[in-house]
Amino acid sequence: MKKIGTQTFKLDNPVTIFETASIVGKKEADGPLAKYFDVCLQDEFFGEKTWEKAESKMIKFAIETVIRKSNIAVSDIDYLLAGDLLNQCISSSFGIRDFEIPFLGIFGACSTFVEGMMIGSMLLDGGAGNYALAATSSHFCSAEKQFRFPLELGNQRPPTSQWTVTGSSAAVLSKSGTGPFITHVTPGKIVDRGITDANNMGSAMAPAAVSTILTHLKDTGRKPTYYDAIITGDLGHIGKGIVLDLCKAEGFQLSSIYNDCGVLMFDKEKQDTHSGGSGCACCGTVFSGYFFNQLKEKKIKNMLLVATGALMNSTSTQQGESIPGIAHAVSIEL
Repeated sequence: MKKIGTQTFKLDNPVTIFETASIVGKKEADGPLAKYFDVCLQDEFFGEKTWEKAESKMIKFAIETVIRKSNIAVSDIDYLLAGDLLNQCISSSFGIRDFEIPFLGIFGACSTFVEGMMIGSMLLDGGAGNYALAATSSHFCSAEKQFRFPLELGNQRPPTSQWTVTGSSAAVLSKSGTGPFITHVTPGKIVDRGITDANNMGSAMAPAAVSTILTHLKDTGRKPTYYDAIITGDLGHIGKGIVLDLCKAEGFQLSSIYNDCGVLMFDKEKQDTHSGGSGCACCGTVFSGYFFNQLKEKKIKNMLLVATGALMNSTSTQQGESIPGIAHAVSIEL
């Protein structure tokens, strides 16, 4: 692995995304990507008594599913990298406590899934194991309760708001394999443009996405058209528009190849999710379900996956703090 440019690392031994798994809730199952997910729940509680326990159960299920699909043993996994949105990442730690896999807990807000793939691929490229597993989860009800208002209040949602995806995703990374390969990783820098509204996350995160995308392109010397798709994690409709405008202002035209997982997850006209999807599971499930399928079928050969996150908590916004954004990118190639 060697550093190229200012923030990007080129892997000497590209890491295979060996297999993925995804599980989503009922609203996501009613959306346009339903057929690509491994499991679509009809019960938001997933048979549990609380939403938090349901989220832990989802990430456990996703990990069990991806290990089974990979046809490897739990003991073959050298590292499990996971995180979520709940305080102290309890969905991850409670959900995986029975696996007995070395655990690296990470927090990148909604960028966590790609952060896990990025760190895991760097570990494997450096010779520190044969298999790594990246996982994440989110739940609409638990996220709303923690970051905004209890659902029982029935608060109005402004047009800028997004719908936290209920779901979980997991990906097994392998030191060997036939691809698709993670070839480059670009860790993001925190970008804060002063947005304080927790119901306008797309605007808060979009500048960070632009920073990482442009840095990656400049570091690698690639034009946007090198990629069949440049995909951000959960900026939604408003954030997507900001990315296109800011990139165009810098001389990069992305409109023909760019989209966002939060835009793709729901049908805006039929499902009334306002600005689209968000949450850790937004990027995770859309990639693990839809885009991994596109790569395997060679409908997409090269993609830049840029997961976005808002690095805030429930206290910081109430105290008037602005919302720092982050975006991490992995280049995935056949």
